[in-house]
Amino acid sequence: MRFQKKLSLLAVTAATIPLLAACSQGTGADDQKTVALLLPESKTARYEAKDRPAFTEKFHELCSDCELLYYNADQDPSKQQQQVEAAITQGASTLVLDPVDGKSAAALANRAKQAGVTVISYDRMINDAPIDYYVSTDNEKVGEMQAQALLDALSPNPRPRIVMINGSPQDSNAGDFKTGAHNVFDANDVEIVAEYDTPDWSPDKAQTQMEQAITKVGKDGFDAVYAANDGTAGGAIAALKAAGIDPATKFVTGQDAELSGIQRIVAGEQFMTVYKKITPQAEATAELAAALALGQEPPSGLVNGSVDNGAGSIPTIYTPMVSVTKDAIATEIVGDDWWSASDICTDFYAEACLSAGIG
Repeated sequence: MRFQKKLSLLAVTAATIPLLAACSQGTGADDQKTVALLLPESKTARYEAKDRPAFTEKFHELCSDCELLYYNADQDPSKQQQQVEAAITQGASTLVLDPVDGKSAAALANRAKQAGVTVISYDRMINDAPIDYYVSTDNEKVGEMQAQALLDALSPNPRPRIVMINGSPQDSNAGDFKTGAHNVFDANDVEIVAEYDTPDWSPDKAQTQMEQAITKVGKDGFDAVYAANDGTAGGAIAALKAAGIDPATKFVTGQDAELSGIQRIVAGEQFMTVYKKITPQAEATAELAAALALGQEPPSGLVNGSVDNGAGSIPTIYTPMVSVTKDAIATEIVGDDWWSASDICTDFYAEACLSAGIG
């Protein structure tokens, strides 16, 4: 069902930010009912393809006379700072902020609080700042799920040898994923033969790091690759193939259930991904933002936890996730309407889909 969109969506680019900053506050709507959604980047496909539309539609449904401002920082902390200033200038009463850099974003949260603006930290935590709410998955659990999937796949190998391709050091979530993975690896006598952080979550940089790992330990010097998300998994797999290594012989993890990642799993090149149920996460955040815009308390039961971000205990909405291997794609991915069989099973993957029972 499509809802009539009475609320205007203002998509803001870097070129328009100075103009917005010069405008008078407000756009005719009550400032209390202006909410800004600020996403961090577009290299990871989920943000524009999934988070933004799910949030927008739910917000329109619940707060039809509110105004929604939208920004994407393109992985640039300075650009995100300008966007926060623009949102405040435009009269936003609530920022839904997914930070490019979870540490430096503390200054953005402090700026918002000085202006009397509510801050919802979305997906990535803003550390050491007085934010109002946090919405995400249990990020250490994500890393634990990825690591445990490798141990299960490699059993009964007494001491698996793992290359770790972690996420961006700017992203606070990446540190949680890495901590979770190490919780499992360190408790099970896993040998980490090479480990890298991946600036900007760049698949190209992940490919370079995997090439370095192969040079360091040799083609037979590792059993599997812990890749923190599907983008880094794609880079690692490209390096394996370039080195003449069949990716099916080196289990590779992932995260986000991106279409390319799901297709690699179908083809046997990537072992698994963590499907963080982004639509429920975005919709729960929209419910929270709409309630705040309307001057209401969050719906009962929506907030289901708390987390310490270094500045205090933050009311938290944890959303679901699931580990997905090839045999779970039909039920968890297609069955949940995340990707359709026709999305996944293009001509190149048709035969693999048939053998996997997809389609």
